[in-house]
Amino acid sequence: MGDMGFSWPSVFVVVVVGLVLNAAVVCNGGITSAFVRRVEQSVDMPLDSDAFLVPPGYNAPQQVHITQGDRVGKAVIVSWVTVDEPGSDTVLYWSENSQIKNNATGIVVTYQFYNYTSGYIHHCTIKNLEFNTKYYYEVGIGNTTRTFWFTTPPEVGPDVPYTFGLIGDLGQTYDSNATLTHYELNPMEGKTLLFVGDLSYADHYQFQDNVRWDTWGRFIERSAAYQPWIWTAGNHELSLAPALGEDIPFKPYTHRFHVPYRTSNSTAPFWYSIKRASAYIIVLSSYSAYVKYTPQYQWLFEELPKVNRSETMRVMFESWFVQYKVDVVFAGHVHAYERSERISNIAYNIVNGLCAPVNDQSAPVYITIGDGGNIEGLANNLTEPQPKYSAFHEASFGHAIFDIKNRTHAYYSWHRNQDGYAAEADSLWFFNRYWYPFDDSTTNHSLSI
Repeated sequence: MGDMGFSWPSVFVVVVVGLVLNAAVVCNGGITSAFVRRVEQSVDMPLDSDAFLVPPGYNAPQQVHITQGDRVGKAVIVSWVTVDEPGSDTVLYWSENSQIKNNATGIVVTYQFYNYTSGYIHHCTIKNLEFNTKYYYEVGIGNTTRTFWFTTPPEVGPDVPYTFGLIGDLGQTYDSNATLTHYELNPMEGKTLLFVGDLSYADHYQFQDNVRWDTWGRFIERSAAYQPWIWTAGNHELSLAPALGEDIPFKPYTHRFHVPYRTSNSTAPFWYSIKRASAYIIVLSSYSAYVKYTPQYQWLFEELPKVNRSETMRVMFESWFVQYKVDVVFAGHVHAYERSERISNIAYNIVNGLCAPVNDQSAPVYITIGDGGNIEGLANNLTEPQPKYSAFHEASFGHAIFDIKNRTHAYYSWHRNQDGYAAEADSLWFFNRYWYPFDDSTTNHSLSI
């Protein structure tokens, strides 16, 4: 049982992982998008871009971002950077209908990476918040304070409507800017962003120039300071550079982005779980060991029953996803968009030697959404003809929305950057695998919504 007394079937179960999961290739499948994107290089915005503006004032807080700070949504981790000196490590906060300001004290960390020394990175957890309440918060000191706001989620429950956004492999190109703008102006209004890994792409630069971590922090502040971004680490967060004397993995990532991993009894910040409204979100790391008897494997083995209802990560964990009726798995890494049907395992035909995934209505839908707009560009070499397991695929930049309506239904949509803000390039009604386990596949044309 979970912390709030809700069992696994009470919520939509979402798994987020920073690397695309392995799948078999069998052709003649679903929809290959007819959209033709103009072929052009993805280019990082220059350091003096308006998207990276430094806030005015001496030692002004910058790169402000928030994430969930506990198991159920009653705490928020506020993070920011000061450049000139540590300054204040205190956050003032108050609810929309109150004039009484509370305060919470955090920590300050710094790190060095080759020839780069970070600013003063602050992390402060605000606790014991009320559900479904708008809060203002203030960081900084003297004449350089900055004020932001956020809204806490409703109390965890099976029929609580809640809307999540999804972005992966964002980077800091002009396309990245278009993706974030598109998400911000989507009329479906995501309340919390699930980020599926590969953040700044600073490792693209000589000496893994960590200045590009600073620019990325200022770039996303316009969204991440006002709604929680739920973090997943990808391969571009590894930051391993033995030739530079940098042999500690994830150093910039772990210093800059804190997550509430201990609240779910995780032993590392790369795999953890949270509950938010009507979703049970499990974050996994394919760049941390996950084979049998490793800490991540053991944690997931113990985590899944709590909610009661040379191998790849999917091979290792797929049977658990099916057994515990995970509704959807979001992954990044591949710079394109693809949504699968509900499939599991591999069936081999001993007569003709062909193999194919099995249609399985207890299995999750696998969605690859590594199309945020990073400097490496799009993965245009999609398998054609389209595999049978694939319901829709397209090499375009974009974002997605996962809108949970109640315990039985959720509406999912993918939005390409070239379309209008309300346009849906792909969409699907999800039926909860426990409460409403009917066929929600793209090929089923008799859905009962």
